[in-house]
Amino acid sequence: MATIFTKIICGEIPCYKIAESDNFFAFLDISPLAKGHTLVVPKQEVDYIFDLEDKVLGEMHIFAKKVALAIDQVVDCKRVGVAVIGLEVPHAHVHLVPINNVEDINFSRPKLTFSPEEMAEVAEQICSKI
Repeated sequence: MATIFTKIICGEIPCYKIAESDNFFAFLDISPLAKGHTLVVPKQEVDYIFDLEDKVLGEMHIFAKKVALAIDQVVDCKRVGVAVIGLEVPHAHVHLVPINNVEDINFSRPKLTFSPEEMAEVAEQICSKI
């Protein structure tokens, strides 16, 4: 059965798309820790990130870097933090979270809520920087 991320990649579930390549897809997290919190996923459905082939894993991080640099230009933050948790969805993914301190990337914190208009606006702004 396809994961929710595969359904998003295939367009079966709507998302706020940030970037796409032949092998990777980036979109805003719908339960963000911060404005601009983005998920980067391989299109290949693999559960555990360290089960990806070395080449794919490396390419995924290069793709994520492009997205992170764009986020950094749009969202006021000191850094874009990177986290791999891997328990929420059985599909490898990287969280890119704008942060100003280490607590900003604490996944036990309450998630933020933004209006669809705010999500679309930040997605468009980040896309424009890639």
